[in-house]
Amino acid sequence: MPIISIAIQKGGSGKTTTTINLAAALQRSGKKVLLIDADPQANLSQSLGIEDEPEHNLYTELKKEMLGEESDISKAILEIRPGFSVIPASIELAGAEIELVGVYSREHILSALIEPIVADYDFIFIDCPHAIGMLTINALVASDYVLMPLQGEFLPLKGVHSFMRHYEIVRKKLNKKLSLLGFVLIKYDERKLMNTRVKDSLEKVFENKVFKSVIRTNIQLAKAQEAGTDIFLFDKYSNGATDYRNLAEEFLNRLELQDTFKENVQELEAVVS
Repeated sequence: MPIISIAIQKGGSGKTTTTINLAAALQRSGKKVLLIDADPQANLSQSLGIEDEPEHNLYTELKKEMLGEESDISKAILEIRPGFSVIPASIELAGAEIELVGVYSREHILSALIEPIVADYDFIFIDCPHAIGMLTINALVASDYVLMPLQGEFLPLKGVHSFMRHYEIVRKKLNKKLSLLGFVLIKYDERKLMNTRVKDSLEKVFENKVFKSVIRTNIQLAKAQEAGTDIFLFDKYSNGATDYRNLAEEFLNRLELQDTFKENVQELEAVVS
């Protein structure tokens, strides 16, 4: 039951769009998915039509966990439709960044909170804030993989290099099982020189970590979010739906290869020991 953080140190890089529509594509293929909105801006929650902050949300249950009180994250789960659920954010998550600083084992609070429900889903996606704070660190510690969407432009590329420094620290000191699943280029247009240069730069540094599937510029994606739904319910024949369907297929294939690699490593370590 992989947990995937959708993260990059740059706002407007398509994290929320990718979280919603990749998860929706997987749900349509028969997978049971849970989305966690860990961003105080609550863009993911709003993009799924959740306008009013629910009584139970990620912050209310995190707060209980921080205080050592009895928490129940299942109370915060809202089922959008069968197999597609979300734990909404709260604006008060902004305060959680400060509150977590003084908490014992602060990097593992989210892991402890969601542990009872992990086995209930095929995939859990965490939509992270764009800043590297305690919420993002908690998400990375709780995750098995990181998926990084970005536009094919100069500033998002700088955000990748900045984020990777933090990723390496978390992986070495807090979560050794964390792996980089890959990079997804969004609002991509192969006719634009800047887009192709960024793609080439990523492939030169990170080689096979760049997804072949790209998300083309498509106004229907923005309209779907405005309507409070995913691209498949809004316009399943659009380029956006086609691109996220292709991404989901490559995502599953890549995840299978990653898991096979991990199993081989574990078997080798067992033989050596």
